[in-house]
Amino acid sequence: MSDAPLILAIDNGTQSTRALLFNTRGDLVAKGREEIEPYVSPEPGWAEQDPDYYWQSIGHACRALWANTDARPEQVKGVTVTAQRGTVVNLDANGDVLRPAIIWLDQRRSPGPVTVGPFWQLTFRLLGLTETIRRLGEQTQANWVAAHQPDIWARTRHYLLLSGYLNWRLTGRFVDSIGSQVGYLPFDYKRHDWCREGDLKWQLMAVKRDMLPELVQPGATMGHLTPEAAAHLGLAEEIPVLASASDKACEILGSGGLSPDIGCMSYGTTATINTTNARYVEPTRFLPPYPSALPGHYSSEVMIYRGFWMVSWFKRQFGQREQAIAEERGITPEQLFDELISDVPPGSMGLMLQPYWSPGVRQPGPEAKGAIIGFGDVHTRAHIYRAILEGLAYALREGMERLQKRNGQRITRLRVAGGGSQSDLAMQLTADIFGLPAERPHTYETSGLGAAINAAVGLGLHPDYETAVGAMTRVGDRFEPEPERQHLYERLYSEVYQRMYKRLSPLYHRIRDITGYPE
Repeated sequence: MSDAPLILAIDNGTQSTRALLFNTRGDLVAKGREEIEPYVSPEPGWAEQDPDYYWQSIGHACRALWANTDARPEQVKGVTVTAQRGTVVNLDANGDVLRPAIIWLDQRRSPGPVTVGPFWQLTFRLLGLTETIRRLGEQTQANWVAAHQPDIWARTRHYLLLSGYLNWRLTGRFVDSIGSQVGYLPFDYKRHDWCREGDLKWQLMAVKRDMLPELVQPGATMGHLTPEAAAHLGLAEEIPVLASASDKACEILGSGGLSPDIGCMSYGTTATINTTNARYVEPTRFLPPYPSALPGHYSSEVMIYRGFWMVSWFKRQFGQREQAIAEERGITPEQLFDELISDVPPGSMGLMLQPYWSPGVRQPGPEAKGAIIGFGDVHTRAHIYRAILEGLAYALREGMERLQKRNGQRITRLRVAGGGSQSDLAMQLTADIFGLPAERPHTYETSGLGAAINAAVGLGLHPDYETAVGAMTRVGDRFEPEPERQHLYERLYSEVYQRMYKRLSPLYHRIRDITGYPE
């Protein structure tokens, strides 16, 4: 029986929690998975979940892991956690949960930011940032709790992201990774630290400095498993717990994205395209790059907020038949949906989709809506499904071009991860629309792999990140653009898609004025 060292990476996502064992070659040795309820909605637009529910799901996933592997707990040299971004937890002085965690999908709005002085108001107006700052204040979960549940806010001693909460349950310490700090917090994205005293963000957010955890670099040891945590995970006590980063940041590292010439795409609930930079490069002016899982680096990201959630939406609304057949056959619904659209030609017979199912802050603006144009009597639900995939790829290509301009460097290849990457058809149309090779990593569990890479370097199992990424990541499948399809998509993208938002934006404003939606 092998004594090869292993790393336990816990990936607490939106749809499931996975306990993943990786070796130093990046092979997924074993896996335990626990489906989770993404959130509950006590009020329309709310998305909440009991933080302990996540902790219990980790225990269930680990029990499933150890029940289905010959690997031994003694082989595990370190534990690391990557988690969904932007989910916040309120704890009291004893570390007890005060209210359900507010999930990143939550749509509630606070009354706004703490009032700022006339100088800042004038500055925002001159820079065209008044609407951006207003939305920042409204979307800050801490501001909502402070305004609507002041008794809970008064008792809040520790205000953590989900990653910080899980790290506390593992180690008994209030510590979190710099690479996990993505959300509405007073974090300085340029310095990779909490904002300095006097920074404007302290005025815009109700959070106080002593509520926030200690921050460490990805790969650093945050502590060791407590006896309770060790029993929960099925491991020995005192195993080191190492910092990784948020799920998207780990996904990029696990895809091998170490430089700005590689565009790392995620076809997940939120669809994104990222580049890793040593420089601070804002993907859109005044919107910061996120901290990378690679210490000291930045992840410039363009996001399509609802992303492949739109595919789930389509399945719920139009795909009950395929889901029922898939369940009978014991296959994934995606296989049937790929079959459904296999006869739909590239370009979906002129059906074009703009995937703004949720509005943006700056690009697109807060008035934006989704749109489908070009309907005719030839179109079926299969054409709509393909148009969704094409629309997402168009939007992400637009993001790629923005990143190239901001980075001053061309992207020469794509690494595509996330649930949507498991569709060969989605991968091929991505290559065709971008005009670039689209590569699928060797493992579906790229977030967990990225976290394991952080741990491997932190434990000294690999000497540095370049070596670790070279040893632990590789390309599984590669999809080359097909010239004829690429030419068709190039025309649709440049002559139609790129003009849609500018043409439709005035109508979106008019609809918003009339209906009040989106707020």
